[in-house]
Amino acid sequence: MASIGTIVTRVYTSRAQLPVPGATVAVTQRAGGGRHTLLALRVTDENGRTAPIRVATPEPSASESPGTESPFAVCDIWVEVPGYEMLLVENVQVFPNTETLQELELIPLPEQTSSSTRGEIVDIPPQDL
Repeated sequence: MASIGTIVTRVYTSRAQLPVPGATVAVTQRAGGGRHTLLALRVTDENGRTAPIRVATPEPSASESPGTESPFAVCDIWVEVPGYEMLLVENVQVFPNTETLQELELIPLPEQTSSSTRGEIVDIPPQDL
């Protein structure tokens, strides 16, 4: 894996897509045995965005032959901020030499509820390339 791709996240709430500043965003990769390797930890700005996160990806030539490795790297993104359900998006695909924008919609919590007791998991299926 010598190429690099990047991930930028945009955290928002409601159909009006109101930005959520101050959200903690963790980008991880699975390391086997149920463990995760932390690639980056960011906090969203006033527009609900994070700074780009660099991710090692396979070489672009990996997609030129059938049956070879996937031409993208896979990451999981965890988002948490007080007052909203925790969100986990699994299998986010990052391609070499490409910036991936991952939109992350948070759901407000009912009064007197902790984000550690409620959450949502979204699994992105792999692309059939």
